[in-house]
Amino acid sequence: MALFITNAAAAQTDGLGTWNVVSGKYTFNKKWNVMAEAQLRSQQVVHDFHYYEYKAGIGYNFPKVLSLLFAMGHYKTFQPDGDFKQPVASDEFRIWEQLVLNNNIGRVKLEHRYRVEQRFTSNLGYRNRFRYRLNAVVPINNKEVKSKTWYASLYNEVFLAGEGPYFEQNRIFAGIGYQCNEKVTLLTGFVHRFDQSIAHAYTYKNFFQANVFFSFNEFKSGRERHPSALD
Repeated sequence: MALFITNAAAAQTDGLGTWNVVSGKYTFNKKWNVMAEAQLRSQQVVHDFHYYEYKAGIGYNFPKVLSLLFAMGHYKTFQPDGDFKQPVASDEFRIWEQLVLNNNIGRVKLEHRYRVEQRFTSNLGYRNRFRYRLNAVVPINNKEVKSKTWYASLYNEVFLAGEGPYFEQNRIFAGIGYQCNEKVTLLTGFVHRFDQSIAHAYTYKNFFQANVFFSFNEFKSGRERHPSALD
């Protein structure tokens, strides 16, 4: 989430931050599923926690390569130089719609994710945002990602606002994952985030990201299992 604040110096601190994600999916049948996710972020390694979010949604799978998701969530940002330090910088309720298109090039699985967000923020009022992410997943020790498979994940995501300045944020992620079994998948890596504020100030931040993804009663639909649908 980009922090739209007029004082860019207050947006972040130096050093490596942490980005912790726990998500889950419950699949009813070939078509319908529900998903939920919680995140906790810090400006430094395991301290200066300044942000959390939680969200949930309902998804629908079309045959083979296309899926839709409708979701909503709560997003809260605090001051960067302490653990949940007041005053609150941003308190946001968000609704969003998402379309994911998958295709394969040999062993490489490409995920094209398109998302439209309706954001109700405490500091800027109502705003729209558009996001596109291209994510590549490459299995390492198997031909496809399944139980006991190591895989590499690399993505780039662009955030565009509904009003100027239109370019808002860019995220680049590179990491290594492991699908332990049919229910648990792990993914760790590094995120480089670039932000532009409304005042046209630029900030950069690097995070170490750790993901745990749980899948319950997963129907054998051939859909992705790595943690990437909600973040």
